[in-house]
Amino acid sequence: MAATRLMPLHSGKGRTVAEALSRVTDYVKNPEKTNGGDLVTAYQCNPTIADQEFLFSKWQYAVFTGREWKDNDVIAYHLRQSFKPGEITPELANKIGYDLAMSLTKGNHAFIVCTHVDKHHIHSHIVFNSTALDCTRKFRNFWRSSFAIRKISDMLCLENGLSVIAEPKPSRGSYGTWLGEDKPPTVRGQLEQIIDTALGQGCKDFDSFLAAMKATGAEVKRGKHLASKIPNGKRFVRCDSLGDDYTEAAIMERISGKRIVAPKAKAAAQSKPNLLIDIQAKMQRINSPGFERWAKIFNLKEMAKTVMYLQENNLTDLGELEKACAAASRRFNDLGAQMKAAEQRMKDISEVQRHIGTYSKTREVYAQYRKLTGRKQAKFYEQHCREIEDCKEAKQYFNSLGLKKLPLMQSLKQEYAMLQTENRKRYPEYKQAKAKMIELLTAKNNVDRILGVTKKEKNRDRQQEAR
Repeated sequence: MAATRLMPLHSGKGRTVAEALSRVTDYVKNPEKTNGGDLVTAYQCNPTIADQEFLFSKWQYAVFTGREWKDNDVIAYHLRQSFKPGEITPELANKIGYDLAMSLTKGNHAFIVCTHVDKHHIHSHIVFNSTALDCTRKFRNFWRSSFAIRKISDMLCLENGLSVIAEPKPSRGSYGTWLGEDKPPTVRGQLEQIIDTALGQGCKDFDSFLAAMKATGAEVKRGKHLASKIPNGKRFVRCDSLGDDYTEAAIMERISGKRIVAPKAKAAAQSKPNLLIDIQAKMQRINSPGFERWAKIFNLKEMAKTVMYLQENNLTDLGELEKACAAASRRFNDLGAQMKAAEQRMKDISEVQRHIGTYSKTREVYAQYRKLTGRKQAKFYEQHCREIEDCKEAKQYFNSLGLKKLPLMQSLKQEYAMLQTENRKRYPEYKQAKAKMIELLTAKNNVDRILGVTKKEKNRDRQQEAR
């Protein structure tokens, strides 16, 4: 069960963008809150210098687009995700936060996920850059984004075996999605229907087709291109822009019978159920007879959707449903592990590149320092202590990796680019696997609720089997 909140971040009065970014990233990365930094993960950025990378992308955005920075522009987004005490481990909370950020940004924005364990409840802070990775556009917060984020969070909790807070009302999404089958056809769609209807009246020649079109109230204009206008329409639309079956030549072929066009049928939309609402738990907090009536109707509809979904996917057998859930979860986890391994390697490459850059800048100073002795060495150290210590740190890092010869920067860049390309290609498949897993787990959860199977009963059955 997780509560989420999205907060747009601005530079604020009296602060630069760099100061504002540094302030928020320093807070969320606090080692005292993140178990010494072990609970900090990142995507497409180095968490130690995330604020600097965010800032650099904004400079590139200004160069690429030519747009000037405004004081009220959003510099980053801060998402907080809190979990029920005692229900989740810090590592799992961090993973769920990472998946939530990836789903929300669609892999187009760099982000860091920092899980705090200093309070009685485990919670994660997600900070993602408002500027996209390609530095040509920005993330735009959208209407009802909090509901969308909450839905994603609930799905992630469900797939990880955590309890969820049921939505008080079903999300409508876009206006067209809310209308569903009641959504009116477009102008082009109406023209296609009018032409199909006119041709279905047994036209003998093109003139009879034109007469049938005019009888519907549509206007037809013949010239270099055949064009039509729906009744009371504002403008003509070229018929050849409707598709290959609606050009003047195709219409002549359809009249003569040389071209047969099957009637268009709406694709049956698969029923994707939503989570059922725990009415009893809700009524303990909300004493509303109206809400109770609505929730019962909502649950009945979702039960029907669940049954339809299971029938459409041949999963009416409970055992087959459990196998499908397990297979979908494995597929999703395997793809996620591959992406996480690639991201970890990219993170390692960035760290190696950083130390190679530091070493190349400071090794000459360090070599001079080693040649000196006594007071001269001490005085030289006072003048160049920062460079010397940075060089020592880089050498210690290389020794910890067992590097006897430093890799070429060009080869590291090529490997990084290859891993980044592979992950971008893999993400659509990962997203599809995730959507399939969520569908199945939602249906399974609803089936368990319908059958009255609770977590306590499952645990009790497992304990009995163990005996």
